[in-house]
Amino acid sequence: MKNRILYIPALFCFWMISCASPRQDDETLLLYARSQNVYRQGRFAEAAYLLERETRFVPALVLRGKAEYLSGDLPEAEKTLHRALGLKPHNTEASLFLARVYRETGKSSEAQKIIDRVLGDNPMEIRALRLAAEIARERGAAGEAAAAALLDRAVEASLESALVFLDRARLRWTGGNRAGALEDLARARVLLPQDSPVLRAVERLEAIMGGAI
Repeated sequence: MKNRILYIPALFCFWMISCASPRQDDETLLLYARSQNVYRQGRFAEAAYLLERETRFVPALVLRGKAEYLSGDLPEAEKTLHRALGLKPHNTEASLFLARVYRETGKSSEAQKIIDRVLGDNPMEIRALRLAAEIARERGAAGEAAAAALLDRAVEASLESALVFLDRARLRWTGGNRAGALEDLARARVLLPQDSPVLRAVERLEAIMGGAI
């Protein structure tokens, strides 16, 4: 009974200290948010540097690997993306950037294996289809037919993505979020060919919403 009485105040003190002290997870999230902002500004080497001590938080590792790739540090990008995939093997973003690293370092067969795995999980992943088409074209005339077929699938996937943006634009508009709705319509427009009937639907909605903000 005496031990139990002593345990309760100790537990209360530990809870108070935990609440008063910043948690590591919070610090990681704040650093990740800051790094995202730096990354969006095109300061890739700085973003990678900010995250150089991160070893466990997968989104931060993926962002770091992308930043290292885009800043030209391919060896570090490869190591970082491998670490991210070791924690989350089916992370699409990490997989695609690792495939790009492999492609640029002359490991096209390894890049193709990754792309095949991504497309096995999602046959309509546009970025993987485009990268697969790029690799196919590198085979010359022999790969042209394969590249064309892959790009046909990418066009089909783009149309599906445009329809998703269109659906969300309608939902945002009815919910009073005009800015978000127009942003979705602009993204849908980018994905659509000029002769698409869906593009005309996008234009009609833009007219109803009053055009660009």
